[in-house]
Amino acid sequence: MTGQTSTQQPDLTDVTRVFGRIGLLSFGGPAAQMALMHRELVEERPWLTERQYLGALSFCMLLPGPEAMQLATYAGWRLRGMTGGLIAGGLFVLPGSVVMLALALIYGSYGNLPLVQALFLGVKAAILIVVFQALAKVAGRALGSGTAWIVAILAFLALFAFGLPFPLVIVAAAAWGVSTARGTTTDVIAPPAISAAQTARTVALGAAIWALPLILTFAFDARLLTEIGLFFSKLAVVTFGGAYAVLTYMTQQVVQDYGWLTTAQMMDGLGLAETTPGPLILVTQFVGTLAAFSEGGWVFALAGATITLWVTFVPCFIWIFAGAPYIEWITHQPRLKGALDGITAAVVGVIANLSLWFAAHVFFADVGRWQAGPVDVIFPNIATLDLTAAVLGVVAWFLLVRLRVSLPVVLAALSIGGAALLWILGSITGTFF
Repeated sequence: MTGQTSTQQPDLTDVTRVFGRIGLLSFGGPAAQMALMHRELVEERPWLTERQYLGALSFCMLLPGPEAMQLATYAGWRLRGMTGGLIAGGLFVLPGSVVMLALALIYGSYGNLPLVQALFLGVKAAILIVVFQALAKVAGRALGSGTAWIVAILAFLALFAFGLPFPLVIVAAAAWGVSTARGTTTDVIAPPAISAAQTARTVALGAAIWALPLILTFAFDARLLTEIGLFFSKLAVVTFGGAYAVLTYMTQQVVQDYGWLTTAQMMDGLGLAETTPGPLILVTQFVGTLAAFSEGGWVFALAGATITLWVTFVPCFIWIFAGAPYIEWITHQPRLKGALDGITAAVVGVIANLSLWFAAHVFFADVGRWQAGPVDVIFPNIATLDLTAAVLGVVAWFLLVRLRVSLPVVLAALSIGGAALLWILGSITGTFF
């Protein structure tokens, strides 16, 4: 099958079955997830043409939020309308969210035990290598020109050295891309046969549904749940470039401004998100669950997880249902492509900042700051280097990069290895779990 013609109109049972399988098998991040959907939807069954798939993917990369989940939602919408989109997008997220909820509750109950912390040390080392791999892949794809390198470097400095807000960096990069775009459309695509009023109704209804839990938490004076909902609602509209790109911003806000989690807990949450199916941005559910758990136990944690999931993913459905009729027209507009190019270049700098942030907190027990005028950068205390973490980082690099061992296997091996290494050191020094 080449996927060049779309000849089948599957029923809702087929849509549910196929997207349920995609949701259960969607490990490995957006690249692996999009490859899985291409095989299922284009190659193995003629549900989408190659052109339809690639056009939708380009559009989803322009949107905030997890592009793979939005691509699944679009495919479901194209096959069976809004009902199909809800089924496809929901099943892409549901399996991973159930697993993440269970892991977050277990972590909230037992995460402070020394044995659990030892198990997560290896996970952190492996995730750091994954982040550096993501940096290399995005840089190789995005930095094909000198101007793209300049945008990436400026984005890195804006975040790392000057602490500018992440949304401002993304908006500036998009504006640069729009202003420098050149060329005209290669194909004449007529605007879609849909009225602005129809689109406005879709957006208004979606916004009302999105805001519903926030209205309820505010009405019942559930202040922490309202804070969680408002924060992740804001995050949902600035998550350009995927979860890695927004993690630095989220970590700084969650750890420094709100005090919901520690940096170590954020790293653990990312490790858990890497081991579950579904979008990596499910790490937000981990944050919302733990923040609420510390306030009111398991029942409150369930409420925190629910509102976090709601405000994170409902916008994804809004973007697709409102924008899907326009996709073929939009993806042929040079200025929108320019915006995507600018954002993609900036994301390289964003992920570089994230990489250094995580590396400092994984390998050093004490990470301070160095300031000089407007410059404010992290500055680890060299004397607090964690040799165990450093050894595990080297092992993770060797397994992931040189031997190309699958991530779930590496996470399991490093988790057990980290605990074993700390147990050996504890036996030597007389300290045990």
